[in-house]
Amino acid sequence: METTELKNLVVNALEDVKAKDIVVLDVRSKTSVTDFMVIASGTSTRHLKSLADNVVTEAKTNGIRPLGSEGGGQASDWILVDLGDVVVHVMMPSSRQMYDLERFWQDGPAAVERRAHA
Repeated sequence: METTELKNLVVNALEDVKAKDIVVLDVRSKTSVTDFMVIASGTSTRHLKSLADNVVTEAKTNGIRPLGSEGGGQASDWILVDLGDVVVHVMMPSSRQMYDLERFWQDGPAAVERRAHA
């Protein structure tokens, strides 16, 4: 699967479970670790887990094996899913605001794609 297709699969998987404020960051010019970072918010720790689980399920259904996942415990307010070319961060709004990954990775010429969902 091409990187752009994987990015779209991730965004669709997050939208399917009602993720909030999905942002796609193109970080190809900033790091060799990944091509895209997808950041989304959830409404509760249970919602974060559902978001991450749906991303993993959709990836596996499409033949993509996740490289790893971090977070996801009962009190976790940030879950990372590493799909290689796409790294997914699902966060509670307070953690997202505190760590401000968008600003950190966005400084410079990277393309940013925002998807606003209520």
